[in-house]
Amino acid sequence: MTFKKPVIALLTLTILSCISSKKDPTVEHAAGVSIIGAMRNVMLKGDLQDRLSLDTIANKTGLYGLGPLSHLQGELLINDGKNYISRVTTNGSLEVKKSYDASAPFFVYSNVDKWEEIVLPDSIATIQDVEKYIGERTSKISSPFAFKLKGTVAHAKIHVLNLPEGAKVSSPAEAHENQVDYDIKNEKAEIIGFYSTEHKGVFTHHDSNTHMHLITADELKMGHLDELQIENMSLYLPEGHSQQ
Repeated sequence: MTFKKPVIALLTLTILSCISSKKDPTVEHAAGVSIIGAMRNVMLKGDLQDRLSLDTIANKTGLYGLGPLSHLQGELLINDGKNYISRVTTNGSLEVKKSYDASAPFFVYSNVDKWEEIVLPDSIATIQDVEKYIGERTSKISSPFAFKLKGTVAHAKIHVLNLPEGAKVSSPAEAHENQVDYDIKNEKAEIIGFYSTEHKGVFTHHDSNTHMHLITADELKMGHLDELQIENMSLYLPEGHSQQ
């Protein structure tokens, strides 16, 4: 009987140790890509809790990332170490500023040191074309990765989330309540995206393998990319990802 308490105490410590050593289920690291939180938890379950403070990302060299701003009140984009925050102002105009003082309920990011440039064929013009083309060029790559497009867009439509303060979310429609759409025509721009066939509902929508944010060359417009018509752009893949 004198051994029961020490045994129980040891067992308790072991259990607590196992629990504390488990990985946070909202954090995933896959081949250099960090995935924080999940889109489905935000859009379907209303989990608007901030999962990442951007200023805690230590390595900002060649850093790329994207996600929504805290409480779905804007958009976030990290492009080569610079973080952009876009918000809708009270008069409906778009405001973009540079700062790492921001948080997100879900986010995906990666450091890319070297890119391989691929001049897109004239047949590649839309988001769907880009997604299919990337899939064909990287069919042997099973892990998620960042990519970018750079050049001129004939037309693009972006949105910026603008959820009212204190609003609850239980569906994608509610999550996008009050979002504002912006048209971009004949402008030079960069598009930062992440591709994966295994992360639908995590950092891509349920019907897509990509999630992309666009920023214009003058840095005055940035948001989630909904529509695209390419005029002349190059695709950039991390070195070693293209199979052609």
